[in-house]
Amino acid sequence: MTGDQREPGKVVLELIGLKKTFGDKKVHKSINLALREGEVMGLFGGSGTGKSVLIRSIIGLDRPDEGKIIFEGRDLLQLSERQLFAVRMKIGFVFQNGALFDSLTVEENLAYALKEHTKLSDEEIKIKIEKMLELIDMKGSNDLLPNELSGGMQKRAGLARATIIEPKVILFDEPTAGLDPVNTRRLTANIKRLKERGITGIFVTHDIPAAFEICDRIAILNEGVIHVIDSTEAIKHSADPFVQSFVQGAYYT
Repeated sequence: MTGDQREPGKVVLELIGLKKTFGDKKVHKSINLALREGEVMGLFGGSGTGKSVLIRSIIGLDRPDEGKIIFEGRDLLQLSERQLFAVRMKIGFVFQNGALFDSLTVEENLAYALKEHTKLSDEEIKIKIEKMLELIDMKGSNDLLPNELSGGMQKRAGLARATIIEPKVILFDEPTAGLDPVNTRRLTANIKRLKERGITGIFVTHDIPAAFEICDRIAILNEGVIHVIDSTEAIKHSADPFVQSFVQGAYYT
């Protein structure tokens, strides 16, 4: 495994020796990964390599068979469901489909966590929502229900809901999947704007061009382990045949 030579930020999330088996299939044999403060790390891998399983494990939606997930000095795998609930307020999750509450408007979806988990006044919440909607190119959509939104708008609203409470880490699960090129570019631009504000996250995707625009480092899963982790530029120009075949194949297939 290789690494870039930049001065590292402090590690905010660390996966140590994670193992996961489904039936006879060993999805994760031993996953080791350290996420630095202020970086967005891309996570690549073929279908069935367990990319989504890995980030779902971080917030307790899937449970590894062995290993540690260290966040704020605690092993998340040792926490109770009640303790994990508090952690989930600090680790945002952007689902593939947006995962909005169907019966709530866009504004109500964004306000939900702010009302439940902050002491902001109604006026402060309103201002925060207006700023977020402007950031994601959805100004004026406050009163729309999810079924009145396009697929691209649903994903952007889901992105906004996951990030509006300003979590320490954001996990992106194939956020551009199923989008047409125009909406893919729009969502990518939204994520880049959030990155400029200093977000830290893991970006799971098959969309190599989007990841190369957004990510500082790239990790590639293969046969149950991290095959390589390096800077985006180093991955682009890697001499490793597997890395090059993966990257080029993803561009042209």
